Amino acid sequence: MASLFPLKSFTILALTSALLLSPALAQTTCATISPKYAPVVTAGYTAKVLMNGLTAPRGMLFDSQGNLLIVEQGGAGVRLVKLTHGDGINVCVASSKQLINDPSLNHGIQLTGDGKTLFVSSETIVYSYTYDATAGTVRAKKTVITGLSPSGHATRTLLISKQNPDQILVQVGSNANIDSATTEASSGRSQARIFSINALKAGTSSVAYTTGTLFAWGLRNSIGWAEEPTTGGIWSNENSLDDAKRNGVDVHMNNPGEELNYHGVLNDTKSPQFGANYGYPLCIAARDPTILPANTKIQIGTQFVYGTVGGINTDDLCAPKQAPRLTFPAHTAPIDLKFNTNGSALYVTFHGSWDRQPPDGYRMSRVDFKNGQPLRPANSANPAVNILTNADNTKCPNDCFRPSGLAWDSKNRLYMASDSTGEVFVISGA
Repeated sequence: MASLFPLKSFTILALTSALLLSPALAQTTCATISPKYAPVVTAGYTAKVLMNGLTAPRGMLFDSQGNLLIVEQGGAGVRLVKLTHGDGINVCVASSKQLINDPSLNHGIQLTGDGKTLFVSSETIVYSYTYDATAGTVRAKKTVITGLSPSGHATRTLLISKQNPDQILVQVGSNANIDSATTEASSGRSQARIFSINALKAGTSSVAYTTGTLFAWGLRNSIGWAEEPTTGGIWSNENSLDDAKRNGVDVHMNNPGEELNYHGVLNDTKSPQFGANYGYPLCIAARDPTILPANTKIQIGTQFVYGTVGGINTDDLCAPKQAPRLTFPAHTAPIDLKFNTNGSALYVTFHGSWDRQPPDGYRMSRVDFKNGQPLRPANSANPAVNILTNADNTKCPNDCFRPSGLAWDSKNRLYMASDSTGEVFVISGA
């Protein structure tokens, strides 16, 4: 997707050294390092490497004391990073330590509104810890949710609502490219459920995932979840299926599109989105309708049935499903979503493709919003503005950075992880 602004390459300055696992680096001074693969940064933004040497950084957040918490998917648990803050992107790592030593943790991380309870997830379990931001410590580990599917897409995203702070959302993806069992919500896969935090904290034993309130389903692998700050609306991104065919014709290069889905407000049980089905595995969203056989008024964002059209398998089956609000290019693999403070922009990390040539994704982009909704129409061919991109996607996935987690600090600076290179970038202008 072409940027709407002129691009220029930045020399990206680093703020700290690598090899953060070494105790000798608990106290450090700022040093200059180069990014493994220098991003191209859109005009109006600046970026530089905050740290490197991490083990596949994924989910990130800031605590009440300005410490950065990072889930290291490569088996290193959760890291706590203390920072010194200046103006702009003048940020430096003061110290770094392992906060939680649990190699099963792989993505999800959230703090309650009072900053005192930390939730993290493995493939099959959600845990809570009592957290002390001032001391930088955790204690009282508790297993709170069990029975998350042990196969397939392994990340389990967590989201705690700011407008409804007693509610935590837990996402589970499919166990295969086409997970036929997810046509039933009882499968416990390809869905998101919500739980009462107070009930989880008060309970004397864990609860099963399928006992949570069904919030959304028919979502193959929606890794990124975010709450729009002005309306409380919940948004997710969808990693749609691979190797798509229609009437025996291979259409997978540009179809289906990845999705940006709207779910309404977390506690609005009367909204049409609450508990709604978003299509998968029966229905997928068109990104390039021009190559679809049996095209009956399908445009970008229109859902169509997977496989052969005929008999009861017609596109009419998709009419009751919730269609995406925006549709991104196929196989770009959106990972995280974060709104800015006034809700005018949603930042999206695209981890990048494996199922198309030339490769696509490998960037961080911005979706412009107004009044709680995207400015672009649902059938837009250009739903996002690219902010950080790789200079040459043909070298991806092996020789490029791959964006994963996002986090905002108290000075409204955006932080972006690259799990493939073990780096975290700090970005101003967002």
